[in-house]
Amino acid sequence: MNSYYQNRKALVTGGLGFIGSNLSLRLAAAGARVTVVDASIPECGANPQNLAGGRGIRVIPCDVGSPQGFAEEIRAADIVFNLAGEVSHIHSMRQPSRDAEINAGAQLRFVDACGRLAPGLRVVYASTRQIYGVPRYLPVDEAHPVLPVDFNGVHKYAATSYHLMYQSMGRLDGRVLCLTNVYGPRMALDIPGQGFLGNFLRRVLRGQRLEVFGDGRQLRDPVYVDDVVNAFLAAGAIDDPPSRLWNVGGSEALSLGDISRVVSAAADVAPPAYRPFPREHKSIDIGSYTTDSSRILRDLGWRPQVRFRQGIARSLEFFRRRWQHYLPGTPPLPASSYHTDAPDASGIAV
Repeated sequence: MNSYYQNRKALVTGGLGFIGSNLSLRLAAAGARVTVVDASIPECGANPQNLAGGRGIRVIPCDVGSPQGFAEEIRAADIVFNLAGEVSHIHSMRQPSRDAEINAGAQLRFVDACGRLAPGLRVVYASTRQIYGVPRYLPVDEAHPVLPVDFNGVHKYAATSYHLMYQSMGRLDGRVLCLTNVYGPRMALDIPGQGFLGNFLRRVLRGQRLEVFGDGRQLRDPVYVDDVVNAFLAAGAIDDPPSRLWNVGGSEALSLGDISRVVSAAADVAPPAYRPFPREHKSIDIGSYTTDSSRILRDLGWRPQVRFRQGIARSLEFFRRRWQHYLPGTPPLPASSYHTDAPDASGIAV
């Protein structure tokens, strides 16, 4: 799969962010000629240090909503990985107009520009499981009704539809990945509202006890960022795929209580505490969510490889070594505190 990208011109929007930077680094290592477009919008996770060590990656400080600023790069691209956007559900509820502009308006202008400037261009878009809202059944497959419970889900679904509509009109070669909770190196730990896994890692790196809202029984299937990068590479490398939208989930369905215990044990901090849901969070809580990833396995041969305990150990080690770029002013616990091979505190295999 990596050989497919040798010498190809790859344009990555949002490439200074968490997933986009990991993808950009992998593309560059595979021999692609990578251009990153990122406006570094406050609270969206851009961090120039995310691309440290990447060779030959060009960065254009521009908003995807202003595609005229990088029109030549669109024309020259062989493939676009579109990861620009805001991921915070809480932020979307506090500032819905901002979220609409970042995740819908800017995306429409970008997709339309791609269709005009480079008809037929292959564009792989990063959507979210949040478009499905409260699951009617588990695991959630691509046929599940779309009923988002927050503005972020609404606007991300609008952008999803733009990509698929331009694909159906023959103006783009569009593909979409709906991602569950992604975690791993280069997460924006110092920005609130970026998801519970970022909050968990930030707290344990500071030696703080985790807090779990509710009874901790809600299910999630976290997916490690390297696995997500593999899904993007697979989605971009196939010609004429049988599907255009795939759900991407992790290898294990774990309760939030189990997740918090694994993270706490790995960092050797006190077991988690439980507290009632804050009203602001409860209003957009979806309950349990797990992913049916059988379509992407069937179409692209992709399946997650990294178990949760292993991924958490890798993440803690990464941030410990580079804490000054992700948690400035707060040196984390020493390496000896991390139990990278400790059994799961809940007694289950994770």
